Amino acid sequence: MQLIPSWAPNLHPMIVHFPIVLVMLAAGSDLIHLFRPSARTLSGASSILYLLAAVFAGGAFASGRLAESTVFIPGMAHSMIEDHEHWALASTVGLVIVAALRLASRLTQIAETGTGRILMIVFGLTTAVLVQQTAERGARLVYEQGVGVIPGPIPPAPPPPGATNLDTPP
Repeated sequence: MQLIPSWAPNLHPMIVHFPIVLVMLAAGSDLIHLFRPSARTLSGASSILYLLAAVFAGGAFASGRLAESTVFIPGMAHSMIEDHEHWALASTVGLVIVAALRLASRLTQIAETGTGRILMIVFGLTTAVLVQQTAERGARLVYEQGVGVIPGPIPPAPPPPGATNLDTPP
């Protein structure tokens, strides 16, 4: 069984949407919990969503680094890829920090105080902005520059069995 479908240039486009959705769901549940403090399960749900977002952001970052060598990158897109990569790293680190703060606040019950809920929302929304900026730059790479849409360089085929270096063309 093939992990990557034939229509996908690499694993990256199949992973990147998870942290985007998860951080938006987490921030949304935090906002609802702010106005409905009695809905304590939302605080726990937010913590789990941020943790999952951090895990998927790490996967998206790693798969993006690997994807660079598998797709065609037009000359003008190289600086855009660096910019996207920097935002992706900031998003990933931000999500890891928010997930750790969420888990720590759950253990200390800070998340259940009014101030704690507001702080968690501020951290979460800040991270959501980082993720949105990363997604914006990724979308521009695909839709403006064609990165990942135009097939990348194809590695040369290995020489047939029994062939020597003299048998292969230069």
